[in-house]
Amino acid sequence: MQLDKLLHGGDYNPEQWLDRPDILTKDVELMEKAHVNVVTLGVFSWSTIEPQEGEFHLDWLADIIHNLYAHGISTILATPSAARPAWLARKYPEVRRVRGDRVRELYNRRQNHCYTSPIYREKVAIIDRKLAERFGDDPAVILWHIGNEFGGECHCELCQNAFRTWLQKRYGSLDALNKAWNATFWSHNYTEWSQIESPAPHGENAVQGLALDWKRFVSYQSIDFYKWERDCVRELAPKAEFTVNMMYRFNDINYFDFAKEIDVASWDNYPTWHKPTETIEETALDTAMMHDLYYSLKGKPFLMMESSPSFTNWQPVSKQKRPGIAELSALQAVAHGADSVCYFQWRASRGAEEKLHGAVVGHDGREDARPFRETAEVGETLEQMAFVADTRRVKQAAIVHDWENKWALEGSCGPRNCGLGYWKELACHYNALARRGITVDFVNQESDLTGYSLVIVPMQYLLRNKFAQALCDYTAQGGTVVVTYWTGVVDESDLCYLGDTPYGLTDLLGLRREEIDALYDGETCHCAATDDGAMEADGSILCEVAALNDTDPATPLMLYAEDYYAGCPAAAVHAFGKGQAYYLASRFNADFYNDFYAQVCEKAGLQPAWPEQLPAGVLATRRGDFVFMQNCNDHSVDIDGVELEKYSTRLVQLEPVDEDDES
Repeated sequence: MQLDKLLHGGDYNPEQWLDRPDILTKDVELMEKAHVNVVTLGVFSWSTIEPQEGEFHLDWLADIIHNLYAHGISTILATPSAARPAWLARKYPEVRRVRGDRVRELYNRRQNHCYTSPIYREKVAIIDRKLAERFGDDPAVILWHIGNEFGGECHCELCQNAFRTWLQKRYGSLDALNKAWNATFWSHNYTEWSQIESPAPHGENAVQGLALDWKRFVSYQSIDFYKWERDCVRELAPKAEFTVNMMYRFNDINYFDFAKEIDVASWDNYPTWHKPTETIEETALDTAMMHDLYYSLKGKPFLMMESSPSFTNWQPVSKQKRPGIAELSALQAVAHGADSVCYFQWRASRGAEEKLHGAVVGHDGREDARPFRETAEVGETLEQMAFVADTRRVKQAAIVHDWENKWALEGSCGPRNCGLGYWKELACHYNALARRGITVDFVNQESDLTGYSLVIVPMQYLLRNKFAQALCDYTAQGGTVVVTYWTGVVDESDLCYLGDTPYGLTDLLGLRREEIDALYDGETCHCAATDDGAMEADGSILCEVAALNDTDPATPLMLYAEDYYAGCPAAAVHAFGKGQAYYLASRFNADFYNDFYAQVCEKAGLQPAWPEQLPAGVLATRRGDFVFMQNCNDHSVDIDGVELEKYSTRLVQLEPVDEDDES
């Protein structure tokens, strides 16, 4: 989807207000005042569209869509499969999920249907085709939004059989499956496919190969359900484009796989601003990392499909965004590649679960309320930034984030069952780069590394053989790679590699892992600088004990200074072909990463978004020919003689970039 403007709008639920035509009329008036140019419709409207089986009502939806379009507001049209009506759940109980404890759920909430159920797929296909038949060629509809926030799993017999079929296709034979799962452990060999069950709290939960494959299957089945819906719409709307709204740090679905099936990535962004344990800059960095992930899924601009104009009602504390934060948050999304700023919800619901969730229009309906005023200001700013739409980012650094690795890493028993902090590890590297104004993409172990000057491989416990070779080839050709502790431990079946590890990387790194030591929370191990390195740090979480190779060894940059591994390398560098490979044996404090990446980026030739050093708390982000400088401080700062107010953004245009360097 190529845009010539930035989209501004959000989730609109007129089905809740059909008995109040005065409110529907007022909504359009307020949308124009708020500079809204797009809404998402139909996400939770199944029971209004089909109140009884086979009885469809679409005229009300058509009236809404066309009235909005007449006022310059386009529609992202959702299929309503995320929330089925009560009649369907009652008449066809197989559509309701079965939990891991094998209890079928009662009718409740949303996004809890069985993705395998033929009946549910049939009913979804019927309503999707009705929508596509009516709106497939409608110019008011610019994008199709399939379902809502895909996730969860079902353990019913339909899903068990589908899982067994998936396993048969993956392995071909039970002998191959038993070998991949190391099923002779505890005498768990399977002799019939029907013996295999999904993991359960009161059943099998010790065969980690099974658990890993179940997660793969759940991801596969979720995406397959999406594809079913998409194809039903596409039958009648062959030119339609599709998205799904993804979520923060979501674990259930491999989004890199999902991205192959959608036309544009989108996600729902709800940062926890104003936490007493985080600065605004830290929250901004955490959010920026997610924006960069969703840009990376398609390698092009994404949509911020949801955000709150004020506060949520489902986080532990529903903190109001302080004045200025709404704009800071909105423009941060644009800076990192979003072509939209959209909200949940347009008008606050009167009752049920989300009645106290923030909205552009509150229960008082006032346009002088702060959320509405700030939303209107954002909308006006986005209109003035229309030239940013569809611009791309410069390729510089990549961080490897692989869903299957994360599943295996967190499913393993040991070495630290109280948590490894996977996302914290990624953030250590990301934050140091983002503070320097380096553009960061996220890749998985199937991605092409061409074009990146720096690739970071954090805690890739599950390392595919092909990716190990890809890292070696990338470095030999002149790339710079950073590999951390607890990488290259197991294969795709979560079977430990035999021989020296990190698997496939010992020649690249010039060392091998000998031991891994887990540390308690708050426990650290001091690391001292060597003559070849000017850094010292404190290691935490895990301390990997490595030995230098006998021939062509790495050069230590830091050495452990404590415990029995004192004198072993805590950080090292190794020349490999035309490139450089760095090794980090533990998780270090933030100052280390800031200093470390300052040196690495300089040697790799990575230029920051802004050439001058910026004040603390100011982040510079490059998108195409533009640099967004955002002040995350609660006070103004001076940049080149220009005052940047607290929580404000300055946009600077640069000389055009070479399109060959864009990602």
